[in-house]
Amino acid sequence: MVEIGVGKRVAVVGATGAVGTEMVTTLHARKFPVGQIELFASERSAARTLETPYGVLTVNPFSLEAAREADIILLAVSGDFAKQYGHALTERGAVVIDNSSAFRLDADIPLIVPEINGHLAKGARLIANPNCTTAILVVALAPLDRAFGLKKVIVSTYQAASGAGAAAMAELRQETANALAGRPVGHKHFVHPIAFNVIPHIDSFQDNGYTREEMKVVWESQKILGRPELAVSCTAVRIPTFRAHAESVTIETHAEITPAAAVTVLMDAAGVTVVDDPAAAAYPMPLTATGEYNVEVGRIRRNLVFGAHGLDLFLCGDQLLKGAALNAVQIAECVIA
Repeated sequence: MVEIGVGKRVAVVGATGAVGTEMVTTLHARKFPVGQIELFASERSAARTLETPYGVLTVNPFSLEAAREADIILLAVSGDFAKQYGHALTERGAVVIDNSSAFRLDADIPLIVPEINGHLAKGARLIANPNCTTAILVVALAPLDRAFGLKKVIVSTYQAASGAGAAAMAELRQETANALAGRPVGHKHFVHPIAFNVIPHIDSFQDNGYTREEMKVVWESQKILGRPELAVSCTAVRIPTFRAHAESVTIETHAEITPAAAVTVLMDAAGVTVVDDPAAAAYPMPLTATGEYNVEVGRIRRNLVFGAHGLDLFLCGDQLLKGAALNAVQIAECVIA
């Protein structure tokens, strides 16, 4: 552990990846009370140094014994790793906040978006961080559900390359350069070339024809909102942007809803910024959502199918922040509040 000041002992496991490095930056930016910090990674990625807001830190190979000496452990690792070590890391009193999908649907493990159900962090030892697309979505859905009662939700996503990791971002950059230079365009981290393309395939296809990414949005939204009966459908698409996921959302509500009423609710909602002035070409976009903590919501209009009980909206959020690192740090803030 590297001494920082007075506060909690924090460990970040998977610190060299895109989400792990963002976690370290976010801890500092939000002034989380870090007394000591230690960074862990796999043997392959360890024994290197990282420039961080806390100074140059050495990344250590993961050790169960060393990591569980922390008070707060942020996991930015695979689901298999989390399943192997998640519970063991809590055995000496640490709170583990896991960014993988390993525990999200376990009935006895809270799945938390602090603006919605942050109270569930109190007393929990192992906490699941949602899928990035889900976290961005439910920040906007929850206040509308409270005010008007959601009946149906239909989502199409436009997901940035960074959702597949740092190597995927590098592939987008390299293959775009290849395309512009007239060189052959290949692919390794995506199932097809991503440069100048969109791919309606994220994660593996399931028996029902949906991908696992799409079903994560369904299952996790139902759990976070406490609405297991809520009808949700999703189509997840990878697009050639570097950062920030966008989502086109259609809702049907039990109560009548108007765009003006929805705007009023969303303007008061934690974690939401309303960007909705089409006449001034102001609406949510990856360029404006990147680096922002809040989810941008706009293009708010009456749905032509559901009429007085329906709404269309477009939202965009930084999936490395609200979809991952920021949400994890916010959970940690709930733990110590």
